[in-house]
Amino acid sequence: MARVAVCLSGCGVKDGCEIHEAVLTLLALDQAKAQILCCAPNADQSAVVNHLTGQAVPGEKRNILVESARIARGQIKDLAEVRAADIDAVIFPGGFGAAMNLCSFATDGPSCRVHPEVERLIGEMLVAHKPIGAICIAPAMLARVLGGRKVAGRVTIGTDAGTAAAIEKMGVRHESCACEGVVVDERNRLVTTPAYMLGRGPREVFEGIKSLVGEVLRLAVG
Repeated sequence: MARVAVCLSGCGVKDGCEIHEAVLTLLALDQAKAQILCCAPNADQSAVVNHLTGQAVPGEKRNILVESARIARGQIKDLAEVRAADIDAVIFPGGFGAAMNLCSFATDGPSCRVHPEVERLIGEMLVAHKPIGAICIAPAMLARVLGGRKVAGRVTIGTDAGTAAAIEKMGVRHESCACEGVVVDERNRLVTTPAYMLGRGPREVFEGIKSLVGEVLRLAVG
């Protein structure tokens, strides 16, 4: 049974983890009988957004780990306690939290900074040659780590030209991909899918996520 960490970034698409993407990832892993470990950084979100109005809430603070525990039904670990040696693969769902809380891509683009614990775990996975899955906008965060390590990886966020250009500026190759598809970098054991960067609803998004989970598990046991 493969042990797969799912790294969350809060709870809610506008300031945390995209809930559909997170739940569909957990569903696909459960269907495949993988052992799931949810985790998240123990740090404040970069912003809090009212999801009814779409407006930021000035002065409000929320903790990424505490908010992520809503999705994980309380069964979650501080990312600082997760090591590559403990798992066979890691998957990062999308949502603005991936670009705001796990890294600063939403504000800083190609010159973004990655949360130290996220960068550490990705680095450990690369060294251990263990698979990494990234969904929606999360491949942009992955590209920053890859580029910093001079790893010539291949990823997708779908077809958005601006985001694709930013990814390539970080030294990583971008490949266009449909919502239901995946891009697999066999050499670096990376699997990415666009999800809600392109998807019109859960059915389309689940097709891509289920394929991503299948490829991640294939690489984990192969």
